[in-house]
Amino acid sequence: MQGANEKGEPEVSTPPPPQEANKEKTSVGLRLLTAFILIPIVLVVVWFGSWVAFVASVVLVVLGIYELHTMLVQAGYRPILWLSMGWGLLLLLATMFPLQRSLILESGLGITLLVSFPCLFARKNLEGSVVDWALTLATALYVGGSTSFLLLLRGTEAGWLRFAPTFSLVLPRGAWWTLAALLGVWGFDSAAFFIGRLFGKHKLAPRISPAKSWEGFLGGLIFSIIAALLCTVIPLGLPWYLAVLVGVLVGVTGTLGDLSESLFKRQMHVKDSSQIVPGHGGVLDRIDSLLFAAIAVYLFASLLQLS
Repeated sequence: MQGANEKGEPEVSTPPPPQEANKEKTSVGLRLLTAFILIPIVLVVVWFGSWVAFVASVVLVVLGIYELHTMLVQAGYRPILWLSMGWGLLLLLATMFPLQRSLILESGLGITLLVSFPCLFARKNLEGSVVDWALTLATALYVGGSTSFLLLLRGTEAGWLRFAPTFSLVLPRGAWWTLAALLGVWGFDSAAFFIGRLFGKHKLAPRISPAKSWEGFLGGLIFSIIAALLCTVIPLGLPWYLAVLVGVLVGVTGTLGDLSESLFKRQMHVKDSSQIVPGHGGVLDRIDSLLFAAIAVYLFASLLQLS
């Protein structure tokens, strides 16, 4: 049934211009090409873990904090970049020294509090200083704190090759948990994207991310569950019903992470956090779902070890 415009004339739906359709196809192709390049690199990092994963995480945190800082500055805020960077990187470093982790975190938090306020005292214009102080710490916690759970989840034990009696790849438990989070998020995002485009009718969060639909969410959830089953049932000996729960956790928390970053962008009036990843936007646009999913999987795996 056709609608009507302001003059009372019937509206006729028209297909998108050929230029828009071609642009959309190019964007999808670029997304796939970038994914094919980056996925092997990520898998190598998961294989080695330890300091290789730490270096990769440092790159993510530096770029992610810089992207968020840039968005905040464009919106009129003035958080302290170097302090966000320092606190965020310290959260990562603490994961590499389990025995000294509490001391590192306590020292870092104390020094941050002692240093952050004097930095604000020196400002000529104190308007909005308290908000800038809060954003400085929140930026480090959001990017650095959540990324640190990826390192905690992966652990420090590297993968290795076994040649006898048969050739095989041997991955530590932390690597399999990490793969469950990674493959679950990748499968969920891809399925939700395409299924949502084809069948999406009911909006999931129209005020935050209008393109997301419940149909896409449910379709993505199926793929995150499949990924969890593949990465945990046989490799980790996890019962299938717990593996299904892991898949659901990855899908739900990944969506929450995606919507959280979308809330940032909507508040800052930007489409992407940056354009550093061709076809995908910025680093935050790529890791937002993974960061929240990693937190959920790490807590789930830790609870299993305690039980």
